[in-house]
Amino acid sequence: QMHLEESGGGSVQAGGSLTLSCAASKNIGSGYCLAWFRQVPGEEREGVATLESVGNPRYAVSVKDRFTISRDFTRNTLILQMNSLQPGDSARYTCASRIDRGGGCWLIDHQYTDWGQGTQVTVSS
Repeated sequence: QMHLEESGGGSVQAGGSLTLSCAASKNIGSGYCLAWFRQVPGEEREGVATLESVGNPRYAVSVKDRFTISRDFTRNTLILQMNSLQPGDSARYTCASRIDRGGGCWLIDHQYTDWGQGTQVTVSS
């Protein structure tokens, strides 16, 4: 089982940037699908970005060209760089992982087996 712990959330004004980190308990260099999801209370969880063990990032349409998902191999950390933040990006952001068995890594939450506790992002107008 992978233990995941997020950090980096906070409050920012519209147009600002934040960087979220997700520290993993295992080597995330290969063999895992990694992803960021977000959720607003009362709404369904939304996939934000995902990364295969060989790279190939995928993004939700709503964040494409503004957010970047990456890995820091030396620290076993998943990173989400968020630029041009909008109030609609306010949510609790959670990282997730699952074993990459091939076929691509997609933003389908029930496929992910390990989840962090999340970190809150609030964007004010």
